[in-house]
Amino acid sequence: MSERKLSLNLFIYPGGHHEAAWRYKGSAAERILDVTFYQELAQQAEAHKFDAIFFADGPALADNVRYAQRFRFEPITWLAAIAVATKRIGLIATASTTYTEPYNLARLFASLDHLSGGRAGWNIVTTSTTQAAQNFGLPEHPPHHERYERAREYLDVITRLWDSWEDDALINDPISGVFAETSKIHSIDHVGKHFRVRGPLNISRTPQGRPVYVQAGSSDDGRAFAARFAEAIFTAHLTLASAQEFYADIKRQARAFDRSPDQVKILPGISPFIASTQTEADRLQDEFNELIQPEYSLTQLRQMIGLDLSGFDLDGPFPRHLIDTDGARGVASRFKLVVDIVDREKPTIRQLVQRLAGARGHWVIAGPPEKIADNIQTWFENGAADGFNVMPPWLPGGFDVFAEQVVPILRKRGLFRHDYTGTTLRDHYGLSRPASVYSSNIQAIA
Repeated sequence: MSERKLSLNLFIYPGGHHEAAWRYKGSAAERILDVTFYQELAQQAEAHKFDAIFFADGPALADNVRYAQRFRFEPITWLAAIAVATKRIGLIATASTTYTEPYNLARLFASLDHLSGGRAGWNIVTTSTTQAAQNFGLPEHPPHHERYERAREYLDVITRLWDSWEDDALINDPISGVFAETSKIHSIDHVGKHFRVRGPLNISRTPQGRPVYVQAGSSDDGRAFAARFAEAIFTAHLTLASAQEFYADIKRQARAFDRSPDQVKILPGISPFIASTQTEADRLQDEFNELIQPEYSLTQLRQMIGLDLSGFDLDGPFPRHLIDTDGARGVASRFKLVVDIVDREKPTIRQLVQRLAGARGHWVIAGPPEKIADNIQTWFENGAADGFNVMPPWLPGGFDVFAEQVVPILRKRGLFRHDYTGTTLRDHYGLSRPASVYSSNIQAIA
């Protein structure tokens, strides 16, 4: 078996991951809708041999867009443009099982995987944004458990759609006049609680068989879903102990589903402020926090925990007794993360919003390159991570310094690749190419 290596994704948030990044003097805020900006970021990540770039998404406008660059472009379209400007790096897009239909999404991702030569990944979300419902004709956002119930059926449907063409169904032989072997193209004939889909897909099986399944929820439902389906898991942890608990639990649950734990990559988020000394790195982080606009920060906090603190003294103690841990939000992973910070650190309201401003509850760390590399190595070698989603506080500079100063240290220590050894995202992650569920000659279409 080859020596285990880190996986590194570049998580691209349009202005950077700190909520005030777009106000920072070194950001490229004016290029937020310039696709060449993202092509250049992807090309740089590819030059440094990153596994993938990653785009978040949500089907509703944030109600705090007045104060931050927080609208969304549709990521599959954006990644198609990036695909033609790159050759190896993986392309991961977020799409909701609650607010899309399996057949349409199967076509979109199949097209991206073909277009890119096998580099597509799907970040599977059920959508936590309640205001999305009215954009899709629903009176209210479905409850947490119902969204996951639909997601499980969705995964069954979309997997069968991607598998509906066997690998050798496409003949494309002008001499014989046979384009496709129809005995190897299968209808799926799915009838379930949420979907009725006949199939098959109207495009052949993709280079990866199907896109890499990525998942980003850490609630109990999210963990079970990830252990059953996900091949890479994007998760948020602030402490080594928390990350280790999550890592061990997911690997254990994966075994219970008869899956190899090695085929489930766990990738926490890390948002590093990097400078030559600790003092300079702390000063850099403070510089970002001074740009925070409380109106935005408090809206973010309300969305996470359902508590409106707009009338409270920012420098007063956080009112822990007002948090409703028994409500519907109590099962959400980000809710639990915020409550854990409050219970562990007893912050003021200002300290809490500053804590969350860097990356919405992901691990924010400040220090020189060696400190960042040391911490990455510790998590990687001590059962907390298989790699990381790198979340630069601002772009492009926050990524430049990580790629140019931290990655060489990781490489020198034998933790990260010097070059790609394959061409697909599955190759980069060390994942097997899945066999079609129809390979055993199930009933074919007429």
